[in-house]
Amino acid sequence: MFTTATIVSIIAGVAGGVILAFIAGKVINSLRQSNLNNKLALQTEQAKRDAEEIIKAARIEATAEALKKKEEFTAEINQAKIELREAERRLSKHEDAIDRQNELLEQREKALGQTENNLKNRSHQLDEHEKEIGAVIAQQKNQLLKISAMNAEEAKQLLLQKLEDECEHEMNAVIQKKLEETNEIVEEKSREIISSAIQRYAADQTCEVTVSTIDIPSDDMKGRIIGREGRNIRAFEKATGVDVIVDDTPGVIVISGFNPIRREVARQSMEKLIQDGRIHPSRIEELVAQTKKDVLVKVMQVGKEASVEVDVRGLNNKILMEIGTLNYRTSYGQNVLRHSVEVAFLAQVMADELGLDGSIARRAGLLHDIGKAMDHEVEGGHPAIGANFLKRYGESSIILNAVEAHHGDIPADNPYTPLIAAADAISASRPGARRETLERYIKRLEKLEEIAKQFNGVENCYAIQAGREIRVIVNANNVNDDSATKMARDIAKKIEDELTYPGEIKVTLLREVRCIEYAR
Repeated sequence: MFTTATIVSIIAGVAGGVILAFIAGKVINSLRQSNLNNKLALQTEQAKRDAEEIIKAARIEATAEALKKKEEFTAEINQAKIELREAERRLSKHEDAIDRQNELLEQREKALGQTENNLKNRSHQLDEHEKEIGAVIAQQKNQLLKISAMNAEEAKQLLLQKLEDECEHEMNAVIQKKLEETNEIVEEKSREIISSAIQRYAADQTCEVTVSTIDIPSDDMKGRIIGREGRNIRAFEKATGVDVIVDDTPGVIVISGFNPIRREVARQSMEKLIQDGRIHPSRIEELVAQTKKDVLVKVMQVGKEASVEVDVRGLNNKILMEIGTLNYRTSYGQNVLRHSVEVAFLAQVMADELGLDGSIARRAGLLHDIGKAMDHEVEGGHPAIGANFLKRYGESSIILNAVEAHHGDIPADNPYTPLIAAADAISASRPGARRETLERYIKRLEKLEEIAKQFNGVENCYAIQAGREIRVIVNANNVNDDSATKMARDIAKKIEDELTYPGEIKVTLLREVRCIEYAR
């Protein structure tokens, strides 16, 4: 058991410890408080210094910004002053211009006033002159009536005739000008349509060489073809309706005949006889009959193929047969069937360009030369022969006129006829389409120049462009501008009447005045 003294001492010790701990805590807290105060004072001092630095930097930045704004403001003010001065300068110029315009207007008003006064004076003078002229004319009329013993109607006719004579030159000049303008427009449009047609339709060459000779293996074959006392050749000519020419030309015999189908039958029959070798009258008749059937079948097939190629429907078999016959007909070396097909397509393209019916143009183009298939059997020109033939099979009046009038034999009564004539000329006159002998070509050029030289005032003339154009040079003293056009037209008309040629011929008349002087 603890004694009281012990307990007291324990309690005193504990109390001292507590007191000591309390005092120590107080001291520690006091020290901590002092440190915190010191730190706080330092932080406060640092914060003050930072604030001063921030304030100082802000003041510097604000000062710089203020200076920048001031400079910008000053620049804007200067620019505004410059623009204001420029506006004042323009305004001053505008005012000066307005002042000058006002002065001009005043001057014009004065001039107009003066002109008006002059017009009034002139009008008054003209009125007086009119009265004087009227009096003089009336006096002259009375004198003319007294002198010539004419009545008023006769005098009126005389004056009108005189006026017409005076105006004739001016009328010719106006007509010439209008003709030139019209020709330019028509020529330009025609060239455009024809060029488009030629470009859109590119056909193969239609020029062919007509072969009328047959090769034989040896000259001994000529004797077999002639036969004993000529019986074989007579039987052959009787069966085919052609002439067989056997001359001294080595290695060939010639078939001659106007009918292209008969000539083709004879050619094929002769070739078969030569290949077969059995040549006697009965064999000739048998072979010719069989060949004729084959050729007619071929002709019909060719006609049908041509109609299908150009898309022309509803043709009678007789017409198709004649179309096929054209395949064996040539004109200046040009195959007439291929020429007709080409004309059909060219006419269709031009009709489409002009807003016409292309199918009608194709039909007329295919049939326009059908008369050439029978012109060796029927008298007359092939346009009339073809039109009469087609009329029997119910072709329309447009087709008939296009066929009969495409060479100008009769007037055209529809727009398709000129198209067929133009397409026919294009197909026939393009380079290489037709051929002619050199002698005939030279004669045509000489005849062309001879026709032009027949006119008065012509000094020289030259056929150029392979006879497609003739240049006529006239004397400027004998031919004036008004008569030059008429002379060119007359030359062209005379060429049409007297000369036969494919396509068209251009007549160019040249008139010039040369004045020559010498400075010495």
